[in-house]
Amino acid sequence: MAASAPVRDDGVVRRLLMLLCAAAVCVVMSVGTAAPSLAEFTPWFARSVGSATQVLSVTGTGGSDAKLDVWERTGTGWQPVAGGVGIPAKIGAKGMSPDHFDGSMMTPKGVYTLDFAFGTEANPGGGLSYVQVGPDHWWDGDMTSPTYNLMQVCKKDQCPFNTSLSSGTENLEIPQYAHAVVMGVNKERIPGKGGAFFVHSTDGGATAGCVAIDDATLVKIMRWLRPGAMIAITE
Repeated sequence: MAASAPVRDDGVVRRLLMLLCAAAVCVVMSVGTAAPSLAEFTPWFARSVGSATQVLSVTGTGGSDAKLDVWERTGTGWQPVAGGVGIPAKIGAKGMSPDHFDGSMMTPKGVYTLDFAFGTEANPGGGLSYVQVGPDHWWDGDMTSPTYNLMQVCKKDQCPFNTSLSSGTENLEIPQYAHAVVMGVNKERIPGKGGAFFVHSTDGGATAGCVAIDDATLVKIMRWLRPGAMIAITE
């Protein structure tokens, strides 16, 4: 005697299909709306810094105010360095400029190397070379000088360039240079295209074109910096 065919419960089948469809929709929605991980975020300067793995990003916030963020490239992409986000900074008294020149009182926009560090205080440590400066250390701002836009060491009355403030030359033994990092602006040393651009200790006021932050924070950053680091400046 042949066995009778099982009776199909269409209501049960429909409910199972509805549950399976609902589960599939939930999976699709969860994948489509998942928040991107931090590793997927690409900062604005990423395509402009070559193989650099350390970047100080400076963004103007209005007038002579800006914020500085510290970034590091890791195996999972660019990541903000702990404690290095939204650092208050001061920039040029007249803001930023895409075409820097001597006496503009503006901070140059763009991406630049961070070449070496100096300061009136002792070397705090770090990967960049450091020069402790005194009364005989100058940044040559004399546009007629063959050492324009370079650090020089000489007695004031023996320097082969104009040491007057009106020439743009700076004596480096000042409180704002307790610590400083040299920005590689106008490395071609084209007369009139600006010089003496640093990340340095702040006195709370606008700068003549540099980037200034709290000295204690700057020291922490200097200890972290290594050769090849860069600074990226934008509005």
